[in-house]
Amino acid sequence: MDWLVQWWDGVELWVVQLPVAVQFPVVMIVVLPACLGVARLIDRVADWGAKNPASAPEPEPEPESEKVAA
Repeated sequence: MDWLVQWWDGVELWVVQLPVAVQFPVVMIVVLPACLGVARLIDRVADWGAKNPASAPEPEPEPESEKVAA
């Protein structure tokens, strides 16, 4: 896991050292698709959870209608 932290620190240092005019497009090219991907993943998981029959409460039985003597 240490290699991932080292790599991320290197990327972060590289982005911070770029001029702001270059930082913005670089961040938008990377962050925008990443956020879109995470949002789609969350949406699919939420849809799956909503459609999962195990998560739905059991329907209550309908009450019997009262018989009326004529």
